[in-house]
Amino acid sequence: MSRPGLVIGCGNPGRGDDGIGPRLVELLEERAWQGAATVDLVAAFQLAPEHAADVAAHAWVVFADAAADGPGPFGVRTVAPSAGAAFTTHIVEPAAVLALAEAGFGSRAAAWLLSVRGHRFGAGEGLSRRAAENLEAAVEWLGIAAGLLAPGGTSWATRRPS
Repeated sequence: MSRPGLVIGCGNPGRGDDGIGPRLVELLEERAWQGAATVDLVAAFQLAPEHAADVAAHAWVVFADAAADGPGPFGVRTVAPSAGAAFTTHIVEPAAVLALAEAGFGSRAAAWLLSVRGHRFGAGEGLSRRAAENLEAAVEWLGIAAGLLAPGGTSWATRRPS
């Protein structure tokens, strides 16, 4: 493991605010931010079973995606592995990726879902103004969180309890 953290930003940039996850990754790649030295970044159209290997190589992961409803500007919740989570050829939930990482690689990565509130999900490139503002708040939070999770940081628990 070269860096302890991983951020996987998921979504479809061709569907307006659904592109929040990949745009979050782009913003982090473009900026000097607090977690840059301790976090690997992955942008994906959608989660796939192959992401289990990425997760397994890290102590913690944040799955970032757009939310059509829920708290604004964003919500954060912990995610635990669940073999019963949705897993089809078209839908793989974060809990299923964690379950695959645990079963296949012995991973005990701590995980969170960062749901950034979107407002426009129709066809078209670019984020709505409100979603872009929400994304900025999420980027700021992620910088603080990554600093806390970094080696020597004040730390949240970086491993799930056994």
